[in-house]
Parts: sequence; structure tokens; C-alpha cells
Amino acid sequence: MLIIHTDGGSRGNPGKAGIGILIEKDGGEKEQIYKYLGITTNNVAEYTALKTALLRAAELGEKDVSVFMDSELVVKQIKGEYKVRNDGLRPLYNDVKDIIKKFDRFEIRHVMRNDNKEADKLANKAMDAECDCGI
Repeated sequence: MLIIHTDGGSRGNPGKAGIGILIEKDGGEKEQIYKYLGITTNNVAEYTALKTALLRAAELGEKDVSVFMDSELVVKQIKGEYKVRNDGLRPLYNDVKDIIKKFDRFEIRHVMRNDNKEADKLANKAMDAECDCGI
């Protein structure tokens, strides 16, 4: 099983945005990914973080994935509890739903910001550095 924590944020909405991803592999090995996105919204950043993490999980050949993120909107949209009403988010939502089909088991859970500190630090690191780092 792969455990993934993701976060996306922007300074301003829209504003300078970045993503942070912490992937915990079997055996305790951790992989960090953080990337500056340029100017975009916080919700686009959250979806981009999730999509990037799932693509990496697929690259690793993982079939059992658990994702934790502090964006209640994204989690509830992926679970089908909220509709995707923003036309700008719909392509990202569709991409994520397609990637999820690659896994035998997928779960996504909303966590409080306090429980997602490492991913948040990585997203802020990307925004501070304004670079594609840790990839």
C-alpha cells in the first residue's frame, strides 16, 4: 500500500501557487515532490497535487493507494458527494477519475491541516523557490 499526503496552495486566489506531495512507500521509505505552478487558484493547485501524486503512484506500479488531503472540496468531489461546478476544475477532475481506474484499491480521506503539515511545507517550499524541485 502506498500512503500519499498532498497539498496545493496559492498566495492570493489566484496567486503564486505550488504543490507538495509526500509518498510513503512500504518499508517506510518516503519520497517528496514539490513544484511551483505559476499563477493559479488554490483549488487548481489542490487538484494538480492529487493528479501529480496519482501519476507517480501509477509510475511506481502501485495498485493500492490511500490519499490524505486537507481540501474538503476535492475529497468530496472525488467521492461524488459534491458536484464539480467550476468549468476550470472539470478537466482536472476527469483526469484524476481516469487515473484512479488504474488502481485495484483507492481511498481518499479529508484530514485537518494539522495532519497534513509535511505536504503543506513542501507546497510552501515550492512557492518560496518558484521552481520545479524534488521531482
